[in-house]
Amino acid sequence: MLNKNNFFKNFFLNSKKFNKNLKKTKKVFENFKSDFKNFELPLLDSYTEGYEFDFSSKTIKKFSKFKNIVIIGMGGSILGSKTIYSFFKERVKKNVFFFDNLDNHLFIEFKKIQNIKNSCFIIISKSGNTIETLSNLGIIFSKFSLIGKLVFITEFKANSLTNLANKLNSEIIEHKDYIVGRYSVLSEAGMFPAALMGLKINKFRNLQKMVTNKKFVTALIQNIAAIYTLRTQGIKNSVILNYDSSLNDLGSWYQQLVAESLGKKKKGINTILSSAPKDHHSLLQLYLDGPRDKFFTFFNSIDYKNNKFKISKKIISNNTNFLRNKSLRSILNAQSQATKHIFYLKKIPFREFTFKKNNEDELGMIFTFFVLETIILARMMNVNPFDQPAVEQVKIETKKILSN
Repeated sequence: MLNKNNFFKNFFLNSKKFNKNLKKTKKVFENFKSDFKNFELPLLDSYTEGYEFDFSSKTIKKFSKFKNIVIIGMGGSILGSKTIYSFFKERVKKNVFFFDNLDNHLFIEFKKIQNIKNSCFIIISKSGNTIETLSNLGIIFSKFSLIGKLVFITEFKANSLTNLANKLNSEIIEHKDYIVGRYSVLSEAGMFPAALMGLKINKFRNLQKMVTNKKFVTALIQNIAAIYTLRTQGIKNSVILNYDSSLNDLGSWYQQLVAESLGKKKKGINTILSSAPKDHHSLLQLYLDGPRDKFFTFFNSIDYKNNKFKISKKIISNNTNFLRNKSLRSILNAQSQATKHIFYLKKIPFREFTFKKNNEDELGMIFTFFVLETIILARMMNVNPFDQPAVEQVKIETKKILSN
């Protein structure tokens, strides 16, 4: 997955500015690695093999008996587990439902649960006071008895969720106070749901080996230097051009990570999610011939299942002979390759990630790669990647309005 094609090779090979920023990135990375080794970044503990979860195999066994898993949360509390489920959906034998917005249609989806008695509910909120999470839980609670089916993942302090959990004598799993929500995918918030999905949660975490792996580190540093160089040239729109819908949630997870971590002090990178080839028929004209204010990340996969879907001979004619014996995946790959080729000719900066989607190590690596990329970019941009002060203003104002 991490190879020479990941790097923005079409844009920077002869750039003096890039070479200067590459040296700067290497220096910042070495400082980061020193901080990591000296345990000055506890937030990254959950990305290491030695991290101990605040749940036991007994708890996993207790809730694994349920056929349906309902996960309620917002933003970083739920995007990680949603990405994991989408990535491994073919392997997961459970029905998993996500409540990650305030939307009537979510409750319409909820009606698809055929047996509420065979369902467990995982409620995730670091603060324990997230308005949307409490609202969704409250609506479900008004219709069903959830006693004995609830697991709360929240900080060990007095808040709305811990108060409710104690009242109901429900299971509480600690959300460590030093792990920010958008970085929590490999902590309890992402790994407890993954464990109930039957995945090998210890396979996701391998940060110590990655930061000493030459191939991984080279790809990381080159990508950071490229993005930083693009940003200094006014190219601040990052488009995820995705050719596999099962990677949509990975794009959403990445979008939040970058937006909340870097969007400060009038700085930031605007991540845009684009579904291909659908957007070939709406946005590709802009991408190819519009303002040069964007760089692109291609998401694609080696999806053997889609090779089973082949074009019927009944529609083949002289005009469509190029589709003869073609599978859905081969058509998607051709469209992706064609787009990259034209981008290359037009000198539009892009990188690509192609996934096999066959093991936990692979997804754990990309989570770690993007987290490190974001943290080191933040250091180079001189912003704090771990807070979100502007968002707090909206939360306070919302509570004022609801209190009137």
